[in-house]
This record gives sequence, C-alpha cells and structure tokens, in this order.
Amino acid sequence: MKTHINKIKILTILILILSVSGIYAQEKILTLEKAKSLAIENNKKLQKAEKNVKAAEAAAASANAGGKPTVDASATGLYLSDPLSALMPELQASGVLTVQQVLYAGGKVQNGKKITQSAVDLQTAQKALTEDEVLLSTETAYWQVVNVKEKNVLATEYVRLLNALRTQLKNAFDAGLTYKNDLLKVEVQLNEAELNLTKAQDGLTMAKLNLAQITGMVNLEFDVMDSIDLNNTIISKAEESFIEKRPEIEMLNKAVEIQELQVKLLKGDTRPTVALGGYGIAAFGKQLNFEDGSNDMQAFVGMLSVNIPILDWGGRKQKVKEQQFKAEAQKLELEEAKELLNLEEQNAWLQLNQAVKRIDLAKKSLQQADENLRLNQDRFDAGTVVGNDVLEAQVLWQQAYANLIDANTEYKISEAKYKKAIGSY
Repeated sequence: MKTHINKIKILTILILILSVSGIYAQEKILTLEKAKSLAIENNKKLQKAEKNVKAAEAAAASANAGGKPTVDASATGLYLSDPLSALMPELQASGVLTVQQVLYAGGKVQNGKKITQSAVDLQTAQKALTEDEVLLSTETAYWQVVNVKEKNVLATEYVRLLNALRTQLKNAFDAGLTYKNDLLKVEVQLNEAELNLTKAQDGLTMAKLNLAQITGMVNLEFDVMDSIDLNNTIISKAEESFIEKRPEIEMLNKAVEIQELQVKLLKGDTRPTVALGGYGIAAFGKQLNFEDGSNDMQAFVGMLSVNIPILDWGGRKQKVKEQQFKAEAQKLELEEAKELLNLEEQNAWLQLNQAVKRIDLAKKSLQQADENLRLNQDRFDAGTVVGNDVLEAQVLWQQAYANLIDANTEYKISEAKYKKAIGSY
C-alpha cells in the first residue's frame, strides 16, 4: 500500500507536468532565475536607481568642464534719438567676445570634480543595494508562490481523504454500524477543508500578484517551475571579509570621502583665486571710432584678477570646522554600520541553521503522521477503531505536511537572506 506522502508527491508531479506542458505552449513558464531577470529588467525601484546614477554622471561631466576656459559672446544694436544722436552715432552695433580661465582657485575645481565622481560611485553602490533588495523580494515572493501552490495540492488531497472517509462512514451509518456523530464530525471537517481550499486558491492568486508586481509582469498567466520538496544542504559560513562586499559599506565609504572632500572645498574659500580674462570688442556706427573718425572700431582688453580673502570674522574658518565634525560623524556611522552588518550576518546564519533543523523535525513528524494515518485506516477497515480516530489521524497528517512545506519555504527564504547578508547575491 502506497503511503499518503507518495500519493501527494505523485499528485504534485502530475499537476506540475500538466501546468508546465500547458504553459510551454503559451511561453509562460517561470523559473526563479527568470523571475530575477524580469525583476532586474522591469522593477520600478531599479529603474529609479539607474536614473539617479545617470544624473550623478551628468553632474560629474558638468564638473569636469569647470576647469576649462569659458567663451561667451554678446551682440548689441543701438538707436539713439535727438539730442543723444548729436553726441554719438544714431545707429550703431557692437559685439563682445569674452574668454576666461581660472588659473588657481585653492583646489576647489579639482576637489569639486572628485566630489561629483564620488557621488557617481555612491549612486552606483545605491543601485547595487537596490538590486540586492529587489532580488531578495523576488526570491521571497517566488518561494511564497511555490509554497501556496503546494498548499493547494495538499488541500486538494486532504479534501479527497475526507470525502473517502465520509463515504465509508455514511455506508457504515446506513448499515447501522456506527453513530451519526462520527459522520457529522467528518462532514464539519470536510466543510472547513473545502473553505481552506478556496482560501488557498485565493492565496495563490495574491502571491502571484505580488510576484508579478515585483517582476513587472502584466498578467497572472504563468506558473512556477520549482517544487518546495527539495533536498536542502546548508551553505558554508562566510569569512570575515564579507563586510566589504556589502553595497552599504561602499556607499558609506563614498559618503565619508565626499565629506572629507567638502572640508578641502571649504578650505579653498580661504585661499586666493587667480583668473585670466580677455575681451575682444567690435563696434560699427557712423564715425564711431573716436581715434580717426572711421565707421568701425576693434579693441582688445586683457585682465588678470586676483581675489584674496582677508577678513570675514572667522566665518569661513568655522564652516571648515563644521564640515570636519560632519566628516567625523560620517566615519562613526560607517563603523556602526559594520557592527550592525556583522550582527545581521550572525542572525541570518542562526535563522538558516534553525530552518535546517525545522526541516528535519518536520520530515520526522510527517513520517510519523503518515504511519499513524495508515495504521488507523487499516484498523478502521478491520473494525477495531472508530471513524473519529481516522479523522484525527488525517488532521495530524495534514498539519504535519503543511509544516514541512512551510519549513522548506522558510529555508529557501533564509538562504536568500543569508546570501544577501554576506554580499554574495
């Protein structure tokens, strides 16, 4: 006699084969890797993070142009009425071409470039963190779909078992071999099981909706490939160097770098600024040239400017101090983050080990529940126990199988969380 565990496994496989064969025809099969790929391609959070990276890159490109010469041009047309036309030409036009180059600015130009490049690196790390979070959400949602799918199979099998027991008890009651209360207990349990089956079906719809939202799918016409009944082996514990792989640390490192560069930038405000400028002027108007009375005039002006900060009553100095304190605070935040990430890794590792132990216990419980159900069914068929004993055995079996499904799901999600915690996603 085959056990109920084998029966439900066979039923799961059949449903999976039928689902897959139908989905292949519609190209709607979804594996975990495919779900992750869709999430990376379509997720709104990742798209937003990519836009922030592009914005930071544009800011860096703008800063890189800051140390280069600037060229500006302007043109002016002028009409003068009496009495001004008696002093100057009635009609005149002029154009100015300006070229400026900053020679020295206390390091502000170079430090500004470095800040914008660090901002690009920070946004890139933020995108990597967002990707890890989206992938974890995707994997969690995926295994929740698999979990609810397995629960639907289990609920269907449980309803079948209760219907079979109900039929046996009804025949026994009609033959006067049992009391009606045994039959009523099974019918009550059957009503609850059918309600739970409906809830499981609704739960599958909601789980699919959640996965579809994360991955950017527009409909629910898909099925998942995996089964929750997997042989889980615990992964190796990470080395201490895992901390540096976390995008959060890269982000905070860049934040510290930016704060320190801001200190240098503010120090630049206390240093001289040297700039070289050239102005080319061309003007046209009747007898405009006051040197020889001709109708055109061209001139060039060269200028070297030096701006030296002398006294601001300590304002600039205090701004530098303020920024130095901010940089020190940022370093402390970095150190605290490393401590918290170590705690996160330790907790994720403990949760993963607990999930493995829960699977082992759930497997033993299911084997015991299956054997208990088989023995009670045999004894009921032999007339040595009543229907209530079989009903209780069925309830225990259904609970044990549901616990095993949950234990396997918990392991897969805990494994994903641990991989994220050690920066190996």
